[in-house]
Amino acid sequence: MERTTPHTARQVKTTAPAQGPHDQARLLHYTLPGGWQVLAGRTDADNDRLSLSIAGPNDWWFHIRGLPGSHVLLLARPGGDPDRATLKRAAAIAAYHSKARTAGLVPVSCTRARYVSKPRGAKPGTVEIRKEVIFKVRPEAPEAATGEGGEPT
Repeated sequence: MERTTPHTARQVKTTAPAQGPHDQARLLHYTLPGGWQVLAGRTDADNDRLSLSIAGPNDWWFHIRGLPGSHVLLLARPGGDPDRATLKRAAAIAAYHSKARTAGLVPVSCTRARYVSKPRGAKPGTVEIRKEVIFKVRPEAPEAATGEGGEPT
């Protein structure tokens, strides 16, 4: 069965009947100010699906540097890039969904999803990235970052 996800025009193949746009992966979904949509994986398998199947090439990808954590996507919109404050909010969500949740200022890697790849034979949740930018942010609960609670999708 093929279906189109609401944030892009690309096709996503699923093996089971679809209930929602990201039903196979148990993702957290947040809305940032300005209507920007953020998705976060919960498990290594969710992270793989999010980073390698769901992500469009122009989406923004985030992950805490040097520690385990969720892969986070800021979904691209046609005709415009997010401002720096929006990118930092998404980075703060990535920091929150990591082992650095209770830390102070932490580094978070950011790149376009097109620069995220999986090494051959790597375990689930492991990726390589290129062309990263580092944001130093404080982990922030998504509810505080967005004004809305995360909802599984």
